[in-house]
This record gives sequence, structure tokens and C-alpha cells, in this order.
Amino acid sequence: MPRSHTDEDLSKAALALDPDRIVETIRILRRRIDERFPGSGLGRVCATLLDIGEKTRERLDWVERPNLWLRTGTGLMAAFLGVGALAAMWALIQAIRASGIDDPLALVEAIESGIQELVFVALALAFLLTAESRLKRKRALGFLKELRALAHLVDMHQLTKDPHRVTVSTPDTESSPRRTMTQKELGRYLDYCSEMVSLTSKIAALYAERFDDAVVLQAVDEVEALTTGLGGKMWQKIMMLEVDRD
Repeated sequence: MPRSHTDEDLSKAALALDPDRIVETIRILRRRIDERFPGSGLGRVCATLLDIGEKTRERLDWVERPNLWLRTGTGLMAAFLGVGALAAMWALIQAIRASGIDDPLALVEAIESGIQELVFVALALAFLLTAESRLKRKRALGFLKELRALAHLVDMHQLTKDPHRVTVSTPDTESSPRRTMTQKELGRYLDYCSEMVSLTSKIAALYAERFDDAVVLQAVDEVEALTTGLGGKMWQKIMMLEVDRD
């Protein structure tokens, strides 16, 4: 039996994404961009992605790590509320005894008051018990929002990279973007953009692996849908260029 558990753990580890591998891939991609397009804005965006990737393991550890201070405070508050609930129930019993069966109106009022207090206690307990989860969810959503913004930033860099401008000779207007890349260079530029949005999606997927929360999972799905759509547009341009990869 212990062996089967070990095999299962190894299987899960093999299927899990490795943050260090993702960071190393981003670091290599940044070098590739800087070597081919030195001083480019795309390289600076990739540097930002690398910085986010390097912080991701620490962020994931924070999401997974129990907040002992918050849990201790929540436990104490829950205990106080529990004592309060017991006191309210005792007061309700005393009120029922005092009112007697001959006074149904007072009995109904006492029961109604007791039920209201118990409902309040239940809501307060639910709020306290979910406080840590809500705090971590808020932080995780903030990190995913950062990734979503970076994906849009990559899209802005490739937005004006039109394959037709290098494959078909067309006159420029006064406001036309400058054409400084060859057909092959443009293909590599778009390829780098595609890799960046894909790696952005991989970082987002790490939060889905570490934090089992429906709202966070939905946010991860949104980032993956966004990067998939952007990557598809980039590959359409690459196919139009028909450049060989190096």
C-alpha cells in the first residue's frame, strides 16, 4: 500500500508544471530577443515577464502557506461567538420559562429573538472561517490580473506587424508604422511574441494547480483563453510570412 501512494505522488509530480523550468525558459527567451533585437521594447516586456516568473514561486508558497495569525484570530473569534450563541440559547430558555405557556405572544417573540441571534452568529462564523480563503483569492486574482495585462502588452507590440507590408510592396502614408524588419526578422519577432503569451499562460496555470478555488480557476481559464486567442492571431501572421525557423 505505501508503495502505491509513492507511485501516485510521483505521477502527480511528473504531471505538474515546474516554476523553475518556466522561469529558465523565459530567461532564455529574453536572451534570444536581446541577441536578435537588442534594445527592443519586446525585450523589455520579456524582462517584465521574467521578473513576474521569478516572483511566482514565492507567491505560490504564500498562497499555499497557512496564515497562522489569521487562523488563530479566527479560532478565538469563533470560540467567542460560540459562547455567545450558547448564552443566547440559555437566555431563550429562561425567557420561555418566564413567559409560560399561557402567554403565546411572549413565547413567539422570545423564539424569534433567539433565532435571529443564532442566524447572526452563523453568518459571522461563516465570514470568519472563509476569511483566509477570501484573502488568498484576492491576492491570487491580483497576480492573474497582472498576467492578463502583460498578455495585452505583448499583443500591442505585434499589433502593427503586418505581414503584407513586407511581402507586398505598398506605398506608406504619413502615419504608417516604420518598416525596419526583413521578412525573416518579422517572422522571428512574431514567434517570440507567441512564445511569450504561451509562457504567460503557463504561469497562470500554476495558480490553478496550487489554489483550488472556483473564482481563481475561472480567472486562470480567462487568461488561458486570452493567450490562446492572441497566440492564434500571431501564428496566422507567421504562416502568412512562411519563414523558416532557425
